[in-house]
Amino acid sequence: MKVYLRSLGCRLNQSEIEALARQFMRIGHTIVSDPVQADVCVVNTCAVTAEAERKSRHALSALARANPQARIAAIGCYATLAPQVCSTLPGIAWVLPNAEKDGLAERMSLPTDATTPAPDNRLARTRAFVKVQDGCDNRCTYCIVGILRGPSRSRPLGEVVEQVRSLVEAGYREVVLTGVNLGAYGQELGMNSGLRILLETLLEHTDVQRLRLSSVEPWDIDERFFALWEDPRLCRHLHLPLQSGCDELLQRMGRRLTTREYARLVATARATIPELAITTDIIVGFPGEDEAAFRASYEFVAEMAFARLHVFPYSPRPGTPAAVMPGQVERCVMATRAEEFRALGMRLALQFRQQFVGRTLEVLWEHRRADGLWSGLTDNYLRVLTASGRALHNLITAVRLTGVQDGHLTGEVVS
Repeated sequence: MKVYLRSLGCRLNQSEIEALARQFMRIGHTIVSDPVQADVCVVNTCAVTAEAERKSRHALSALARANPQARIAAIGCYATLAPQVCSTLPGIAWVLPNAEKDGLAERMSLPTDATTPAPDNRLARTRAFVKVQDGCDNRCTYCIVGILRGPSRSRPLGEVVEQVRSLVEAGYREVVLTGVNLGAYGQELGMNSGLRILLETLLEHTDVQRLRLSSVEPWDIDERFFALWEDPRLCRHLHLPLQSGCDELLQRMGRRLTTREYARLVATARATIPELAITTDIIVGFPGEDEAAFRASYEFVAEMAFARLHVFPYSPRPGTPAAVMPGQVERCVMATRAEEFRALGMRLALQFRQQFVGRTLEVLWEHRRADGLWSGLTDNYLRVLTASGRALHNLITAVRLTGVQDGHLTGEVVS
């Protein structure tokens, strides 16, 4: 059978869809990049916001229009939140919540053609996303993810090591560790500083060239954690979700830190890890966010000089405490504030990129774009473009960075 896979939302969803691709190929199916060619389409849906729900419905409906003959599986968070809605969409043959994702390829019992083995397309990507943890025990008042994915649980350490080894043997240059609450890795297994132990073990017992973290709650790490970056294989990029730069709002959100604590952690990280990129998430329009709270948040974020901002207008989620809090902010006000933050994010991102013009950094090349330019990433999460007649896919090369163009750095490969 020909199977088309699509992931919406977070990197954890991406890691799950990549694992699902490997499952399908292992039992004899072919993964295709065009849904029109597929017999079966699988969409790993998202429900973190109302907009994510809309995008999930749209993606499922668009697949049915593009390929009316295909059978479609809706899996993941939106399938968990609204299974009845998913089941009424055209072309839907399976609605599978998060609890039924494991072993999905085998459970779907699709017929295989033993005479047509699946192609080995493991090297189609240069970075592999590896899920090491799922679920969340935090109680952020705006978040529905803990409801949809359940309590925190971690994969055994040895199992993660073996998967990373197999990915390295398959030719992947970079591994990105993902989880709903990555910093909680190993806690329910009785491990103190489980994430640190996981990183130390992977660096010692695998030959991975680059190891990156997807997102870590700032209260799950301390100053000693940053000493791990003495090993240059750890990518100099930390995504530390903030959500608001106003202490009053942080308290209402159920976030377990203050802006002062966050700023201290960031300062220590930057002092320990040169040229570190720190990115973050910001929610605008949270209940109780008046103009003073918004300005306090804006000014704190500007001071932090993040390398990138992910800005989300607040979205009431069913069953969460924030959905019934007083002081709900009007949507038009949220939209205006979100635009202000996005504009700030663009300025901060440009400032971060510009400091590397004239420098030489190593780039992992991912793909050649339609315009002929190669696109790749530095370890500190800078997107770089170059013109080259060489086949650069999945190579790590030194690049002299020459300028900034359309939000990306440009560079020349150093021979």
